[in-house]
Amino acid sequence: MNNQTMAQRDLKVLWHPCSQMKDHESVPLIPIKSGRGVWLEDFEGKRYLDAISSWWVNIFGHANPVINQAVKQQLDTLEHVILGGFTHEAAVTLAEKLVEITPPGLDKCFYADNGSSAVEVALKMSFHYWRNLGKTQKTKFITLENSYHGETLGALAVGNVALYKETYAPLLMDVITVPGPDCYHRESGETWQDYSIRRFADMEQALAKHADSACAVIVEPLVQCAGSMRMYHPVYLTLLREACDRYGVHLIADEIAVGFGRTGTLFACEQAAISPDFICLSKGLTGGYLPLSAVLTSDTVYRAFYDDYQNLTAFLHSHSYTGNALGCRAALATIGLFQQQDVLGNNRRLAAAMAKAVERFQDHPNVAEVRQTGMIVGIELVKNKHTREAYPWQQRRGLRVYQYALGRGVLLRPLGNVIYFMPPYVITEQEIVLMIEVAWQGIQHAVRD
Repeated sequence: MNNQTMAQRDLKVLWHPCSQMKDHESVPLIPIKSGRGVWLEDFEGKRYLDAISSWWVNIFGHANPVINQAVKQQLDTLEHVILGGFTHEAAVTLAEKLVEITPPGLDKCFYADNGSSAVEVALKMSFHYWRNLGKTQKTKFITLENSYHGETLGALAVGNVALYKETYAPLLMDVITVPGPDCYHRESGETWQDYSIRRFADMEQALAKHADSACAVIVEPLVQCAGSMRMYHPVYLTLLREACDRYGVHLIADEIAVGFGRTGTLFACEQAAISPDFICLSKGLTGGYLPLSAVLTSDTVYRAFYDDYQNLTAFLHSHSYTGNALGCRAALATIGLFQQQDVLGNNRRLAAAMAKAVERFQDHPNVAEVRQTGMIVGIELVKNKHTREAYPWQQRRGLRVYQYALGRGVLLRPLGNVIYFMPPYVITEQEIVLMIEVAWQGIQHAVRD
């Protein structure tokens, strides 16, 4: 079997996500045969450094021996069982662990299948909570400009990335969208903290106006990942928590992409010393092995649903694979790695190495900004550094970087004209240097005309 044969078989039957399939007439698919650590290998033996953790999920490397063994052992015992009226050890132990490691006050765990589904659960749970309390006028959600929360209809509605949302607009519920704290737009000399505080005025105004009709505010703490890796200061979350309490509105923290050590702390909310009313987790939860998500919330929310059956207050949501035993066991092994090793300390060292390696991008004539939060680095390509004039999206400069990097054995997948790095935590400093050198060369190639 070679790459071309596998790609031809694929294109006859598969429709790939987030892709214009016609592109593959000129941009070949890369069939992957195996993976180990930060490296993927195709059917002809060429290797690719996975600089984006395979869509941000693979935090401890491919074919991690600890997670492999945990899943193998679970497979010999129980692969899955209905979670309606039944339970199993892996689901219970994982829920206990998640309650233990998430911010204080998140005492109950509800499982779903993926990130979008977790967001749907949190939205429905917040709405239903207020309904059970008799506050039926609370039906709206407040969201940030440039946010992204997934692609099912509820999750898509509370997002604000035009590329994902505009086509399906007629199908989506109305939401209240607030200008965000995206620090790319700060004034010259203005700090991230000062800008984030200044931008909170818009959220304060929205909460004051819509408190009676709003169920919850939903945010991606610290980094709007699909929104071009735009970042903001933790003070915004501190202010938001206080304001949500003051106005009687829930706070939903979508930590699907930023949880499990990606921002420098186990959960991004920790950097603001806050606890949300709901936290949505997925992606790194299972180390990139299996689809699983979880929503954690408070006993206060849980008690609003706890009643005699005849009163019809139960939460109405289910997935066939809720609490899948294999996924739960992979998640337990992933959490175990955090508890057995100094992962966060090592990540700080790796983040510093990434910061040092990208310093030279600061002076590049086509780089408007280099930004970093923990193990996430974004490089914003522009036509004019001084005016920040963007390249026309039709030119697909980021695609040029992607193709160049693949040719040199690095998997980058830019968000438009934003080149970013979000590698597995098992990457070495030498591999960081390689990854960023190839990105530098790719940018040179992409902007040469």
